[in-house]
Amino acid sequence: MTTKNKIYFLSDFHLGVPSHAESMVREKKIVAFLDSIKDHATEIFLVGDIFDFWFEYKHVVPKGYVRLLGKLAELSDSGIQLHLFTGNHDMWIFGYLPNEIGASLHRHPIERTFNGKTFLIGHGDGLGPGDHGYKIIKKIFASKTCQWLFARIHPNLGIGLANFWSGKSRKANTIKDKIYLGDDNEFLAVYSNEKLQDKPYDYFVFGHRHLPLDIVLSNQKSRYINLGEWLTNPHYAVFDGNNLTLIKL
Repeated sequence: MTTKNKIYFLSDFHLGVPSHAESMVREKKIVAFLDSIKDHATEIFLVGDIFDFWFEYKHVVPKGYVRLLGKLAELSDSGIQLHLFTGNHDMWIFGYLPNEIGASLHRHPIERTFNGKTFLIGHGDGLGPGDHGYKIIKKIFASKTCQWLFARIHPNLGIGLANFWSGKSRKANTIKDKIYLGDDNEFLAVYSNEKLQDKPYDYFVFGHRHLPLDIVLSNQKSRYINLGEWLTNPHYAVFDGNNLTLIKL
C-alpha cells in the first residue's frame, strides 16, 4: 500500500515549441514523471505556461497535447487534486481544460496552508517591480474585449499568429531568463519580501523566471522557490508535509 501525502509543483513546460518533435519528447518526459508520482501525490500544482500558446475558441482548441491531457485526467479521476494556473503564454485558458482534466483554474496567486505551513503560489508574471510594458500588455490581453476580438479571427490565422508572437517573445527573453540578478534584484524575491511586510508566509512558489531558485528571504525564515522550466533544465518542487524541496529531474 502507498501513502498519498506529497504535494508537487511544476511550471513552464512551454509545450508546442520549438518544434512538434522536440515538444513531443518533452511531453513524454513530463507524462513519465507524472506517472512516477501518482502513488505519492495528493495534490499537483501546474504553475503556468504549460503551453507556449493556448486559446479556446467556442468550438475549437489547439491541436496536440493528448498524452499530457490524458495523464492529467487519469490523475484527477484517481482522486489527486489538480491546480492549473494561467501564465503569460497561456492566459487564454478558459473552461475547456479545467473541465476536461478536472482541475481548479487560477488566474492570480493563491494562498494555501499545508500541515501548518503557509504558501503563496502563482505563475509570477506581472508581479514585483519593473516590466511596466508587459503589465500594460497583460491588462489588454486579459480584457474581455481583446478576447472577443481575437475569437473573431479564424483559428487557422489566429493560432498561427499567436504562435508566431509567442515564439518571438520566448526567443527575446531566452538569454535574460538565464541571468541570475542577485537576491536583492530578483523581482519575485523583491515581491515576496514586500508581501512579508503584510503577512507571514513560509514559502513563495512561482514559475515564469525560467531559472530554478531557492532564496532565503529577508526574515531569514521564509523561502522563495522558483520552479525553473522544462525546455532545457527540468526541475520540480515537492512538499512532504514538513519541508519543501526543489529538485532537478
